[in-house]
Amino acid sequence: MRRRSLVVLAAILMTVPVPVAEANPGRDMVLWYDEPAPDTNQGWETRSLPIGNGAMGATIFGGVQAERLQFNEKTLWTGGPGVSDYNFGNWSEPRPGALDAIRQRVINEGQVKPEDVLASLGLKSDTPRHRRFGAYQSFGDLRLAFPHTEFTDYRRELDISRGVAKVSYRSGGVGYTREYFATAQDDVVVARISADQPGKITMDTRIQVPANRTSTATAGDGRITVAGALAGNGLRYETQAQVNNHGGTRTDNADGSVSVTGANEVMLVLAAGTDYANDYPKYRGEDPHKRVTQTVNAAQRRSFGILQYRHVADYRELFGRMSLNLGGRMPDLPTDDVLAAYGKDAAADRALEQLFFGYGRYLLIASSRPGSLPANLQGVWNVLEAPPWQADYHLNINIQMNYFPADTTNLAETAEPFAAYVDSLREPGRVTAREMYGVKQGWVAHHASNIYGWTGAWDHPAYFFPESGAWLSEQLYDHYRFTLDKRYLARQAYPVMKDTAQFWLEFLQTDPRDGKFVALPSRSPEIGPHTAGASMSQQILWLLFTDVREAAETLGDKDFAAKASEVLGKLDPGLRVGNWGQLQEWKADIDDPNETHRHVSHMFALHPGKQISPRTTPELAAAAKVSLNARTDAGTGWSKAWKINFWARLLDGDRAHKLLADQLKTSTLPNLWDTHPPFQIDGNFGATAGMTEMLLQSHLGVVDVLPALPAGWSDGQVDGLRGRGDVTVGVTWKSGVPTQIRLETGNGDAVKVRSSMFRNAVHVFSEGRLVPHTTDGDVLNFATRNGAEYLIVPAR
Repeated sequence: MRRRSLVVLAAILMTVPVPVAEANPGRDMVLWYDEPAPDTNQGWETRSLPIGNGAMGATIFGGVQAERLQFNEKTLWTGGPGVSDYNFGNWSEPRPGALDAIRQRVINEGQVKPEDVLASLGLKSDTPRHRRFGAYQSFGDLRLAFPHTEFTDYRRELDISRGVAKVSYRSGGVGYTREYFATAQDDVVVARISADQPGKITMDTRIQVPANRTSTATAGDGRITVAGALAGNGLRYETQAQVNNHGGTRTDNADGSVSVTGANEVMLVLAAGTDYANDYPKYRGEDPHKRVTQTVNAAQRRSFGILQYRHVADYRELFGRMSLNLGGRMPDLPTDDVLAAYGKDAAADRALEQLFFGYGRYLLIASSRPGSLPANLQGVWNVLEAPPWQADYHLNINIQMNYFPADTTNLAETAEPFAAYVDSLREPGRVTAREMYGVKQGWVAHHASNIYGWTGAWDHPAYFFPESGAWLSEQLYDHYRFTLDKRYLARQAYPVMKDTAQFWLEFLQTDPRDGKFVALPSRSPEIGPHTAGASMSQQILWLLFTDVREAAETLGDKDFAAKASEVLGKLDPGLRVGNWGQLQEWKADIDDPNETHRHVSHMFALHPGKQISPRTTPELAAAAKVSLNARTDAGTGWSKAWKINFWARLLDGDRAHKLLADQLKTSTLPNLWDTHPPFQIDGNFGATAGMTEMLLQSHLGVVDVLPALPAGWSDGQVDGLRGRGDVTVGVTWKSGVPTQIRLETGNGDAVKVRSSMFRNAVHVFSEGRLVPHTTDGDVLNFATRNGAEYLIVPAR
């Protein structure tokens, strides 16, 4: 937001000054540690520091004598079409009537075991067919060896305000510094090793790759090249690292390593790629050698300073759009010590929360940039050949949660890979719709997918979830609601949404009990039986058809808008209050009040949906509270993160903050990665999104300022939040009440803003002039202009 003129105007008007402690960017946005990460898989997970440029990622261990940069590139996957019997999760031959008997059983018996549905699909849980599905892979390790044994003054850090990691220490009276970053501008990982005395850099550099592939390693002119193919699917890969020394000597070794002796400084440039192409059905493109070579050649011609300048400028253009100050003061302690002491000092707690919020934005920028694949279960970072849950794309909450904060925290570009990925599932998803269900129009996807167009079902009883495509489609439309970009709506979001809705037009069934349209069979993800019209299924479908109708009307597709409206008139909405006051998880009142499963999927209508709110449906909101209390605040990292969002939408800031505290205390690793356990990045993204929902909500068509502010955040300031309707928002508050609200509007429509501030008289200014407005209780209304800035302050 261009806010300098507004702040000056506020001072002239003698409004209340900013009531929060001055932030210290040099400390508040830095993770730092006084020891290296252990060179083990556990050390990688808990203590290594991540850098990334969307397509590539690396983790910094910081060993003094033996440094390790474990690195990844998002297209290196096992499985897929390179495996002879890969079938995208579909049947080997069509079985369009496979679900008929199950549907009849559900109607007759009320519910069916998940294992029976699995059997009806022709799958067996004891035959791990999903192994053909593949898994995301570690690309390898860039290993650096130094002759340093004794050291002092050690520090390893990650500055998320710049996207730069650093290791520093003293050895033998010399100060050594290593700097690392992954630049999207040049598509490489860059390192510089320097000393405060000339001629002191002596080191060996090599690349190691896992054993599940062929490999050859060569070195020439300081260039290390490692290439080969994965053993299972033949996917070709290549990585190159250029070693450039200033001063001293450089030697290319026969084993593919490079040695430097007596240099003043060394710069490393690393690139990687595969012959993967997101092109159904083969998913293969050109050999990566030419592309990787050109990438390293172009980058290494630039100096370290220029590479870093280009990286930091590009990164800050994204990260710098937002700032959050909760009045915290970061103590001069390593980050793991600050985390361990959380809950003991309010100022330090607020500082850690600010850092954790920013870290979520940092991780999203680092793991999702235009042109890359989207962030997976571990973002872009993985150290294992067999990572947890394949480090894949789980479509029943996890990939969606990865992008919860993209629009709200002003990082819209990071959602582009998500939109492109969802669109790429349509072609294989149409085949799945035809072959598995005999549905002639539209597309479908199930519980999980990979980079090879897997849209069929898994051989696991918990993972039948054809509603995934509908949720993915709705999230594309929500992105439109933030931008109001009709070109994006017409070209990207609406075609996907319409295609999804066409599948459900044919797949929906009529419940003979009441004549309503229901998903049949359907299940609350990973819990309970298969029934007719499970609440989450119906809530997702209600939102899909509501949004596709709105989109069709916006784009002039009157016929399809009418079809969507007709479905909505007959669709079961999935909203019922049960006999113990709960929001029912199933259409039948069979909820167990003692169930504490981590999934609370029937809260979809509360978040990210909009059917339930204390402001519009207080009875349903009260029932949602009953269900959430019954499930308890326990759960895995991502589960706690989603619950932060739930309680924020219920306008209970203290409960949301309590869950944030629980996540920091019990589901956050020393390097601030979220743990399921093990490490799973959606909890980071979900928590950042939840903190945003505490500060700003806009899903009901009103810009709701500080709707769920906890008592612990009594004074603060935030700038750069985004609201639906193309509005950018800044707020300064004291004792829980705004003293300034700053808006920048993009589309020039009238805007509605909700705040307790409006219970008293306010002024609205733009360009130094008063703007006419009206108030209705807590809601202020006024007309706006394209690209204009507005300042709302108490009338004095």
